[in-house]
Amino acid sequence: MTESTKNATLSFDGKTFELPMFSPTAGPDVIDIRKLYAQADVFTYDPGFTSTASCDSTITFIDGAEGVLLHRGYPIDQLAEKSHFLEVCYLLLYGELPTAAKLEDFETRVTRHTMVHEQMHNFFRGFRRDAHPMATMVGVVGAMSAFYADSADVSDPWQREVASIRLIAKLPTIAAMAYKYSIGQPFVYPRNDLDYAANFLNMCFSVPAEKYEVNPILARAMDRIFTLHADHEQNASTSTVRLASSSGANPFACIAAGIACLWGPAHGGANQACLEMLREIGTVDRIPEFIARAKDKDDPFRLMGFGHRVYKNFDPRAKVMKQSADEVLDLLGVENNPTLQVAKELEKQALADPYFAEKKLFPNVDFYSGIILEAMGFPTSMFTPIFALSRTIGWVSQWREMIADPQMKIGRPRQLYLGETQRDYVNVEDR
Repeated sequence: MTESTKNATLSFDGKTFELPMFSPTAGPDVIDIRKLYAQADVFTYDPGFTSTASCDSTITFIDGAEGVLLHRGYPIDQLAEKSHFLEVCYLLLYGELPTAAKLEDFETRVTRHTMVHEQMHNFFRGFRRDAHPMATMVGVVGAMSAFYADSADVSDPWQREVASIRLIAKLPTIAAMAYKYSIGQPFVYPRNDLDYAANFLNMCFSVPAEKYEVNPILARAMDRIFTLHADHEQNASTSTVRLASSSGANPFACIAAGIACLWGPAHGGANQACLEMLREIGTVDRIPEFIARAKDKDDPFRLMGFGHRVYKNFDPRAKVMKQSADEVLDLLGVENNPTLQVAKELEKQALADPYFAEKKLFPNVDFYSGIILEAMGFPTSMFTPIFALSRTIGWVSQWREMIADPQMKIGRPRQLYLGETQRDYVNVEDR
């Protein structure tokens, strides 16, 4: 961390305290309150930590007001348009775009780690046949430490490197196995002759009975979904991974904690909620009714997949995702899918309505990714697992950064206690 350049002054009860301030390379200044409790015997109060910087980081920067998302300084739209997922993984992990030789070496290392230990197949069979794929992933990823104990020592830089590659390589395999198990089909082994996205699609949709060819348009769309969800700064699941990591927990347990947090509908379920809304609308002729409800301030209904909690202007990921959505729908068509027909017409009507433009309620990345996954044939239960395998690289990068930080401390948030003060125990017969 750089030296503070100025101070903030806090005054109360006739006392004054000088608090150092730090200026980031981008974003608002930060007031350092690490010594406030020791000096002034007070805590700060910030439910949800929405105004608190819990760490310093060099990985991802978001400016929600301007619609900016940068990975190591590179705009997300440039990465999604010109790069591909494994190159973005390298960038997030190591801080710079790779040379051709380094990229080839990295891709080879990931490809050679895509298989999972054969005994893990038995672990899957311990789940009910109708288990949600996210439940399966939480359990299986957490159990990886039992199968890969040789890369669980967080104090060893080489083991951290091996664990990073294993997690990036094996999460698509685990997600595909969770999907296959949920629909009663046999597991499909990874193929080293396919790229990362194509390999995932093959593991999900191929069957032993017939040959499956991965369409390059679908593989490119899948790669973009992975890229656009790779990291998103200190969101709930990333903060969960960092908090678990602060205790020294092994990397597989930390990533399992992130998956569990992502499972929450307020975090990772946005594209699933969007598809459920489209199914609720049902047919194209009902769209005006639901648009009118979205405009009615007295109606709790809102259009899912429009606007964003962080991006107050537009979602910088949405433009690229829309391009892929259009390509996929042109390839697969929407004639026999009422949900996709509703999606295309809803997008058209909402973008033409001045109300949504004034409120900056534009379609976001979840709207378009949900459409793409629906068109590809994924059930909504797989939307969040796909989000999880995409976000694994972000979690791993944040975990690595935190473990290597000499300022790292175990997470210990404080509280504003509003319960009873001390009182004496009363024997049961006297109550």
